[in-house]
Amino acid sequence: MNAFSLFPKFARPLIAALSTLALATTASALGQISELHNRIAALPGSPQRAALTLDACGGGFDADLIQFLIEQRIPATLFVTKKWLDKNPLGTAVLTAHLDLFDIEDHGENHIPAVIGAGRKVYGIAGVAGVPQLRQEVLAGASAIEHAIGVPAHWYRGATAEYDVQAADEIRHLGFSIAGFSVNVDAGATLKKPQIIERLRRVRDGDVIIAHMNKPASDTAEGLIIGLAELQRRGLVFARLDQLTLVAVK
Repeated sequence: MNAFSLFPKFARPLIAALSTLALATTASALGQISELHNRIAALPGSPQRAALTLDACGGGFDADLIQFLIEQRIPATLFVTKKWLDKNPLGTAVLTAHLDLFDIEDHGENHIPAVIGAGRKVYGIAGVAGVPQLRQEVLAGASAIEHAIGVPAHWYRGATAEYDVQAADEIRHLGFSIAGFSVNVDAGATLKKPQIIERLRRVRDGDVIIAHMNKPASDTAEGLIIGLAELQRRGLVFARLDQLTLVAVK
């Protein structure tokens, strides 16, 4: 026997409806978690454009990928965490030497998802307990970039690139634009080279690409090197987020 069976049969539909409403109210109060998707705003007369964004969550420095971007003069927006900067001084020095190509932006202090509430997780990674912890994650990440690179951050991308409404509002209130994307080409640096190349072949004018630069043992560099070269041959021009206007898409 369960608690539900203790109620008379005629009352059970009402009890079930109230339970559903309570669950929905709780979910609404916590805020739905979702990815934010962006594309580049159309600009009449401009060439076909795409934005390459690379995350450095923790881990290492994908020197092969960054060297390719430098040699081919492909600009990119790089989202780095404080813990990545602390762990990779040589990689940080390379990026700092090429600020004409790379826009360095905020990926947080410790790679904590921008979802608020005890016990809430994204891909198994716990979010922040409350707004003060979110502010610490965002502002400490930005401070680390300014200290290590010498430039202020204006864009933010949370760990896992997912947000709840309260967190997204707070990030914007702190003065940061949130960087979404439209094409995920390496799924957190877990995809193999053929999959990455195939996803890059789907990139079109206006797309914002997300990939990673912190897992040199993955196939990301090999896939991006081939796929980005193909996009260049198609005539696609790459630009940094600080040179563009993004629009939200579903």
